Amino acid sequence: MTGKILELLKNGHIMVPMALLQNYKKLKLTDKELIVLIYLLGSSEFDPEKISKDLNIKLPDVLKLIDNLTNKDILKIAVKSGKVCEEYIDLDEMYKKLVMTMINDKKEAPKTTIYDKFEKEFGRTLSPMEYEIIGAWIDSNYTEELIELALKEAVYNGVSNLRYIDKILSEWHKKGIKTENDIKKEREKRQKQKPKKEVFEYDWLNEND
Repeated sequence: MTGKILELLKNGHIMVPMALLQNYKKLKLTDKELIVLIYLLGSSEFDPEKISKDLNIKLPDVLKLIDNLTNKDILKIAVKSGKVCEEYIDLDEMYKKLVMTMINDKKEAPKTTIYDKFEKEFGRTLSPMEYEIIGAWIDSNYTEELIELALKEAVYNGVSNLRYIDKILSEWHKKGIKTENDIKKEREKRQKQKPKKEVFEYDWLNEND
């Protein structure tokens, strides 16, 4: 999905609200619906055939996706009166929903999300692609606790990129490590195997079995 979004941004002048990328799941949008929606941000004209051609999505699928977005009150197809009646895409409902989502988030007790923790440790804002990668870890049933532990492990070792953290998570998965206690047990096991070497933190990616 990320590749298609980047392609849209490169090939056209489209401004995508960060709130949309961060909250589209809360709006119950699928990845394909998001792609179509981002495309429509760059053009209010309703031309299903052009959408189908530009996004390389079959026309019946485009019409279905538009119908889904309409049913979810994300957009509506309006008619512009004049000498010739023209259909166009009205996205006002999407912006209203985004505003309400942001207001509701502020009303809730402040919560630090796993994404916030990454941004704090990295000292910068995450990119849309990084949001996708972290989301994929959660979808793969890695707990947020384990992801945060992998983040701390990487930062301790002076590395701040998701590729390194992904390798740590993969290594832990192979070892059946799911909690902080499991990590401690694995470190203790390693230290007993190498009693002469004092180890305060274990580098999971450079072990020698």
